[in-house]
Amino acid sequence: MWRTLLLIGIGGGAGSVLRFLISQGVSRIVTTPFPWGTLTVNVIGSFFAGLILSTFNQQTGHVPEWRLFLMTGFCGGFTTFSAFTAENLSLLQSGHVLTAITYILSSILVSLLAIWLGFIVTS
Repeated sequence: MWRTLLLIGIGGGAGSVLRFLISQGVSRIVTTPFPWGTLTVNVIGSFFAGLILSTFNQQTGHVPEWRLFLMTGFCGGFTTFSAFTAENLSLLQSGHVLTAITYILSSILVSLLAIWLGFIVTS
């Protein structure tokens, strides 16, 4: 059990650090009220999740700890839907209703497309 928790913790830490670096990098390049950094991370994370899910669905002899490390740990630390909801609340509270709606719809639709593409790439 401790080994599993350690793998998830290491994966989560790596995902969180990468999420921060990508989000900050995008936010420095694009300076608008729209949270492009978080959207970018959510789309990349969804694509990566699709790759992982498809790969593990195709392989019969995989080690279950790798799936926990990658999906539960890394992707769990990397994706940012808690930040997504907080940013939408902030947009709504500051009167950017159309931006919030655009962000919500694009996050969901593009992330669904990305996870599907990730799955298709490895199928």
